[in-house]
Amino acid sequence: MLHARRLLNRAASGWSVMGIDGEVVERARRPFPAEPLRALDAIHLASALTVARDVPGLVILSLDQRIRLAARQLGLDLAPA
Repeated sequence: MLHARRLLNRAASGWSVMGIDGEVVERARRPFPAEPLRALDAIHLASALTVARDVPGLVILSLDQRIRLAARQLGLDLAPA
């Protein structure tokens, strides 16, 4: 358990935390190319679209087929490919 916590802490040290602002909420409320999406999925994709403007090469990591389809249709890169 302690080893897993250390691995998580090491990974988390490279993460950036993004707040959910009005722009993200407004985008999450609008339709996405692949519907239906759950509310949290819409917030994640809206956040990714916001970040993608400033982070070249942003890649979405997901195995959820609804998220993958919507992300692909929004022009976001995916992993695994």
